[in-house]
Amino acid sequence: MKSRRLGKFLRHHSAVAGLAVVAFFVAVAILAPLIMPDDPLKTNFLAVRKAPSMAHWLGTDELGRDILSRMMLGARASLLAGGISVVIAMAVGVPLGLIAGYFGKATDMVISRLTEAMLSCPFLILAITLGAFLGPSLGNAMIAIALSAAPIFIRLTRGEVMSVSREDYVDGARAIGLPHRWIIIRYVLPNILSPLLVQATLTVATAIIAEASLSFLGLGQQPPAPSWGAMLNVAKNFLEQAPWMSVSPGIAIFLVVLGLNLLGDGLRDALDPRGD
Repeated sequence: MKSRRLGKFLRHHSAVAGLAVVAFFVAVAILAPLIMPDDPLKTNFLAVRKAPSMAHWLGTDELGRDILSRMMLGARASLLAGGISVVIAMAVGVPLGLIAGYFGKATDMVISRLTEAMLSCPFLILAITLGAFLGPSLGNAMIAIALSAAPIFIRLTRGEVMSVSREDYVDGARAIGLPHRWIIIRYVLPNILSPLLVQATLTVATAIIAEASLSFLGLGQQPPAPSWGAMLNVAKNFLEQAPWMSVSPGIAIFLVVLGLNLLGDGLRDALDPRGD
């Protein structure tokens, strides 16, 4: 089964390309301290807003800092924010969705109504509102994004659990008197992991855009520490004098989000049992 799914994924060329793009940026983020050509926080007022050259491959910013080095370090903040916020969202949303979908009745009604209320507000607007309430910092931005994404996982988990709970093997487990906790962990949760994995991959892309938006508005990573969104926030003031300041972070966000979406599409096709 695993080899067949792996084969399906590898035949999905766009998904493999997406995985390669994401792996490249993750590797850059991890190895940033070792491969950065310059100190990303070091200012040089003799090299302010210099165009790309052999000395500075992506140019310099308004304080003379090397943009390539700041891009590499900024990848850490942007990817970490996307990944951690989705982990927190799943830690909150999946258990609530399991409870709502498995037990139903009043529990389901309360959780579902709260979820629908949160989903009625656009994801990015909710994240910005929570970010402004919590205060400007990368940690608070992660929490805001996580709380905004949690309803997505609650709704998905609830729907999948309600479908799986009707299967004969779950009815059989109930019939022999297994405790609910064991049934959920042993029989229900393993059979809903595939759609959750696909949704998590796609939500990381959304979370990276949200982090960039919060940082662009000054609610995420705070200077002088770089993130792609914060770099775009500064670059908007120098679009005519130094357009290269906005090109690099913009392209990086585009490529990572594209890679994650291609990867998510490939995982959906590979893990879909109807395609076997």
